[in-house]
Amino acid sequence: MRIVLVGPPGAGKGTQAVRLAEKLRIPHISTGDLFRANISRQTELGKLAKSYMDAGNLVPDEVTIAMAKDRMEQPDAAGGFLLDGFPRNVPQAEALDALLQEERINLDAVLDLEVPEDEVVKRIAGRRICRKDSSHVFHVTYSPAKKEGVCDVCGGELYQRDDDSEDTVRKRLEVYHTQTEPIIDYYKAQGLVVTISSLGPVDEITRRALEALKREDATK
Repeated sequence: MRIVLVGPPGAGKGTQAVRLAEKLRIPHISTGDLFRANISRQTELGKLAKSYMDAGNLVPDEVTIAMAKDRMEQPDAAGGFLLDGFPRNVPQAEALDALLQEERINLDAVLDLEVPEDEVVKRIAGRRICRKDSSHVFHVTYSPAKKEGVCDVCGGELYQRDDDSEDTVRKRLEVYHTQTEPIIDYYKAQGLVVTISSLGPVDEITRRALEALKREDATK
């Protein structure tokens, strides 16, 4: 299957992308991973992206699109892929359509993870990260530390990242609503959107997504 995964910040896209790609046996293609891989390998695209990032500017769509095109042309993606973080806006979605048409292939589904805005704020603003080891992550509501402000694993100080503050989260949601959310309508016009609730246990959301994708695939 060829799938695009969309949803607001805090919807659990990263977690579900990894799980779904594994279940469906297709590569998980993340925009963040693409940038990191190209920059670390010092590819021409990586150098170009880094020049924009170092200057504090957004990486232009054409650079992101070129990275995605290169990745989708790798042998392991011949039988399908799951795109996470791309396309991020309608021009990128149009560019993706053009790329796929060149290869005479189509998207099978656009999986939209739906979650109420207040829940997004609660999920992200409640995160606390260990200063000693950022892989140790807690949540004031869902997975609180045994002792407030102290990492259960190593005893490091727990803190809230600046980009996890409520004000920042709401600004990120505004960007999502204005830039990324319009691609849902774009793909709805093509009959590709499958919307599921991203509330509940992680395993349940994965099961829900797989069932929805199976139904969508059966209709084609």
